[in-house]
Amino acid sequence: MDRRTFLAYNAAAAVPLTLAGTAYGANVSHDGPPVDFATDGPAPGRFPDRWICGSSSAMDNTDPPIQVHWYNEHTAILRQNKAYSYEAPFAPLYFGNERVLLLDEGYVQLRNDCDYRAVVDDCIEQWCRRNGRNPAAMELLVAFSHLHADHYAAVNQFADRPNTRYMGLTHEEMLGFWGMTNFPEERVTLDLGGRDILIWGSPGHVISEFAYYDSYTQILYTGDMFYRGRCYISFWQPWFDSMKRLIDFCDTHPVAHVMGCHVEMSETGEDYPYGLTYQPDEAPVQMTVAQLRETYEYAKGITEPGIYFTGTVYLCNQSRSTTTIDRYPYRYE
Repeated sequence: MDRRTFLAYNAAAAVPLTLAGTAYGANVSHDGPPVDFATDGPAPGRFPDRWICGSSSAMDNTDPPIQVHWYNEHTAILRQNKAYSYEAPFAPLYFGNERVLLLDEGYVQLRNDCDYRAVVDDCIEQWCRRNGRNPAAMELLVAFSHLHADHYAAVNQFADRPNTRYMGLTHEEMLGFWGMTNFPEERVTLDLGGRDILIWGSPGHVISEFAYYDSYTQILYTGDMFYRGRCYISFWQPWFDSMKRLIDFCDTHPVAHVMGCHVEMSETGEDYPYGLTYQPDEAPVQMTVAQLRETYEYAKGITEPGIYFTGTVYLCNQSRSTTTIDRYPYRYE
């Protein structure tokens, strides 16, 4: 069985994840009491004052390849060191009573180059020790915000991991993983075991793309369609419609933070050069709903391709082709 067939098999086996919580939960073995994820407001948490952001000499960098920041005791945020990849993607790790959700990954394939899987396994073991759980009984879901290699390359490292399900690498497999039948408008709920993740489509950067909302921390994860840097927009109208869905969601749901998958600009709004491996004065990854709204209002006035700075992000409207394995690459309608 080749790798694509293997991954597709696991993706198909997960359809639909939104309906699988009760059956799986009956088989979970643990000694500790279940965690109560119900809160009156967002669960307390904090972002670091500064992330690992590379060094002036990547060859001489001594920081760990993956920074692990515990936002709170049930939520970790991973970030790949820019000395290992200029993309330096962020990856939330959400823990529930039955499952763990890893969103996006590092831009690396081989464990001997950067052992992303070992870092994730260590986080799971830490959480299980604190909460009296058996790590082997916790199912890991490996999913992506969209189909670019810096978000799924490390899936190779998880291909033989026990009790793990992987999102497939085609548009159809991604929708099937979440059991979606009406993309992008349909919103589905993933139950991690008392902790719900809301998921819906957010195409524009590419076609196969999702937004994720964690009901516990109230963090809205927007991947590459909205982040502190160059938001490369391949499909303007779908992206604008996706922004409208984000705004509509924020009108009806409390959002503590908006979080993208990269940082590519300084605190003062400087656009870092493409491929830079050192960002000593980078902007924070977290953003506000107000900044999301301001960007949406700004976008209403954009009528042609170009690069536009909104004060929060750079909107690169059809300004550069991006590489994707999506079935609709490089096409704008």
